[in-house]
Amino acid sequence: MPDIKALYSDYVKTLDTYIMFKIKQQTVKLTPELIKKDRAPIMLSIGAPTTRPPEFVIDALKKALEEDEKHSYSTTKGEKYFLEAAATRMKNRFGVDVSVENGEVVSLIGSKEGLSAMFRAVINPKLDEKEQDIIMIPDPGYASYKEQIKTSGGYAYPIALKPEDNYMPDPYKVLNELQQEGFDPKKVKAFVVNYPNNPLGVPATKEYLKRVVDFCCEKNILLISDAAYADMYFEGEQPPASILEFPKAKDIAIEFHSLSKPYAMTGWRIGWACGNADAVSVLAKLKSTIDTGIFKAIQKAASEILVSPVGDEYIKEVNKGYEKKQKLFVDGLKDLGWDFSKINVPRATFYLWVPIPLKYKTSEEFAADMLRTSGIVIVPGSGFGKFGEGYVRISIVASEENLKKAISRMKADGFYYDK
Repeated sequence: MPDIKALYSDYVKTLDTYIMFKIKQQTVKLTPELIKKDRAPIMLSIGAPTTRPPEFVIDALKKALEEDEKHSYSTTKGEKYFLEAAATRMKNRFGVDVSVENGEVVSLIGSKEGLSAMFRAVINPKLDEKEQDIIMIPDPGYASYKEQIKTSGGYAYPIALKPEDNYMPDPYKVLNELQQEGFDPKKVKAFVVNYPNNPLGVPATKEYLKRVVDFCCEKNILLISDAAYADMYFEGEQPPASILEFPKAKDIAIEFHSLSKPYAMTGWRIGWACGNADAVSVLAKLKSTIDTGIFKAIQKAASEILVSPVGDEYIKEVNKGYEKKQKLFVDGLKDLGWDFSKINVPRATFYLWVPIPLKYKTSEEFAADMLRTSGIVIVPGSGFGKFGEGYVRISIVASEENLKKAISRMKADGFYYDK
């Protein structure tokens, strides 16, 4: 009998199933049983908006669908109207100038796809861990980074995000730690920043981001900024910065943006990367061997929402809703014994990062018990890296009714922090 598994690459053989897919599979499996005991699943795991996209962008898509030329192939680089809209958005939102003519912007089928391609563009694949090119990634951090890098034949080195340094670790110390652990600092190809952060929800100061830019310029390390949550911040807070706002950033940095989170367009799969022209060009060249661009009608609709005041107003109102939901859920957790004088309550994103109850040994154990007993779906912190253990990520994207119901179930089912 043929052995198909023997044909897979050595990189893919080590690939772990994405944590969100694992959770989804387990939830589906348990759903009939949970419904029977009046505990139908409440999804507090999903890192995506559940609101409807702006009617403006839906209407723009409908209109674009009627244009015959929108149904032909696009290009990997993207249609000029979309690239120009992305550049305008960078100027209006961040005060950053990026040039379409100089090749400083490229379209993405969502930023996840773009990040994966960028990692492949800088990694020379090797199997020996000590010989692999290194991408430094935040930990806790987006779960896909590590697996994307692994399957590209590289090594994902964790940048520990800890409360004692306000989740902004000194890059020079991180590089020194890497060397002390026996890795060659000359193998470091890229340094990834993700602020506001998934799963912590924390932003970064401008002073810190400037320091990271200076570090990467000095060490000749590509700076990759994942800015998927840059527009998700609460009223009264300083808007999160683009890495490209700082001097010399265009010499070393490329930034990834997505329409998924700010406009609830997760299924549309559209975003852009911008910054250093050579990095953008290499990314576009690699992508040209993989895809043929985004559906033109989606690009057209996206280009209109990016430059419309309607889009800004939509983001503002949705963020107000998240702030209200966060307070509701935090108040509920306080009633259950969580001490928020010792817990970071982020002023950005729709995430809460909270410690597991005292009676549990692991985050996976707590998350599994919450699902089996109460039908509340959350994500164990261990899924976001080795420094995530002991915590869980809660997404406050559900309706207020379901958030209240989740707290009520936790009380009824005995999920207290200190009991």
